[in-house]
Amino acid sequence: MDLTLWHNPRCSKSRQALALLEDGGHAPSVRLYLTNAPTEDEISDLLARLKVEPRAMMRTGEKIYKDLGLKDADDPALIIAMATHPILIERPILLTAETAIIGRPPERVLTLV
Repeated sequence: MDLTLWHNPRCSKSRQALALLEDGGHAPSVRLYLTNAPTEDEISDLLARLKVEPRAMMRTGEKIYKDLGLKDADDPALIIAMATHPILIERPILLTAETAIIGRPPERVLTLV
């Protein structure tokens, strides 16, 4: 099974999810999404896999969320904001060819493997 983990190594939850996967014998491809930011199309595809609205995969507590006034933004504006400021994307996220899951708590990633 092809697995890709959108990962932030500075995030303890993201590190925990990666360790759980590796301890289970899985070797996901790791995408450092803060330095390899996803496009709007990739975010839209991910939202479809997650089956959630954009705000559900956003870190609404981030300062930039407030600074950009995203509280009342529509879905297209939220997608653009995540593509422009990937720090707004919740982490970690594990993707397969057909589905994805947000690893909050980190143990949730194990439901896909």
